[in-house]
Amino acid sequence: MFTGLVQGKAVLTALQPVGGDIRLTVHADAEFMADVRIGDSISVSGVCLTALTPSSVGFSADVSGETLRLTTLGGKAEGAAVNLEKSLLPSTRLGGHFVSGHVDGVGQLAERDSDARSWRFRFRVPAALLPLIAVKGSIAVDGVSLTVNEVFEDGFAVNLSPHTLAETSLGELRAGDPVNIEVDLIARYLQRLGQFAAPH
Repeated sequence: MFTGLVQGKAVLTALQPVGGDIRLTVHADAEFMADVRIGDSISVSGVCLTALTPSSVGFSADVSGETLRLTTLGGKAEGAAVNLEKSLLPSTRLGGHFVSGHVDGVGQLAERDSDARSWRFRFRVPAALLPLIAVKGSIAVDGVSLTVNEVFEDGFAVNLSPHTLAETSLGELRAGDPVNIEVDLIARYLQRLGQFAAPH
């Protein structure tokens, strides 16, 4: 479980095919890696992965075929920027929202426009996710916890502060770029419960 408050921006340094899957390697700074151990869960641009061979300069992780198909990791290239977050502890401040690291779908940045010192980003998402996105609700984009400002027939819009743009990979996005989308856990379960509601 994560909060969507990114703790570091890192770089993919290798994507090695292994038996039909991929082992990726992430270069991260020593401060982030100081307490990472083998088997720790780390959110990599919103995808929960298990850290292997951690060192002071980064870690590797195996990515399954399903994860490659359902997230943006399958389309990443060496040198791509990724957002990192360690799983939360009982003592962690919950400043964002509960993020599972289980991506619901891949969206796309439709447009970005300056809005004073911040930027307004509009994303398109798969139609199946639209009922789960609400104005002022929480959403994770590439693992970053954001507040939805507007909802449209094909997606939603958010405002990104200068800090978020500088400290995460979202600042590097351009129109057409794919992103990992995770809707709010509560919305996901409410939809499921509604499928079993008693008929009137």
